[in-house]
Amino acid sequence: MPKQLMPAVAYLRTSSAANVGANKDSDKRQRAAIEAFARGAGFIMVDEFYDAAVSGADPIDKRPGFVEMLQRLATNGAKTIIVESPDRFARDLTVQLTGHDKLKGLGIEIIPATAPDYFIEDTPTAVLVRQVLGAIAQFEKASAVAKLAAARKRKRERFGKCEGRKSHREKQPEVVSLARKLRRKRPKGVSYRCAPFRGN
Repeated sequence: MPKQLMPAVAYLRTSSAANVGANKDSDKRQRAAIEAFARGAGFIMVDEFYDAAVSGADPIDKRPGFVEMLQRLATNGAKTIIVESPDRFARDLTVQLTGHDKLKGLGIEIIPATAPDYFIEDTPTAVLVRQVLGAIAQFEKASAVAKLAAARKRKRERFGKCEGRKSHREKQPEVVSLARKLRRKRPKGVSYRCAPFRGN
């Protein structure tokens, strides 16, 4: 019984606009490498996405072709992306690792045809970069919390409060102002309070 082929999509990227066009071979070379790997690894290509003239240092969520691909992956059943090489996915190591972790969180696998185990193996460099990125994220979160706390403190010192339910003076200052004016103008001995009802 023949082995069932697994669905996958191809992702191509070219950094320079000078390498894009009918007389250029960058996309043709990438496509050929991807298709050759797919045949040998038991994949069937169901779609292709191409970011032309897009830098390899750009985050994956800033690339039109990549974003479209993620949207399509949510509907076509494929959970594997095949690229020619790791640098076609991203040239910047930080973008590679953060992008790979994001895809992993979505249940999507990315495989470079020239180095199929590249994103599977945890090299010391990859582990170090992930640890540094985690520390930076933790620092940024702590800094944001500290800034918000300082802003609330300044607001309390300036206005007397910054949290909780708004007072009538804050919600309807014109009504409070009018009530104060009426209070100042009322005749001496006259109260605006309702007198208690006395029945017969």
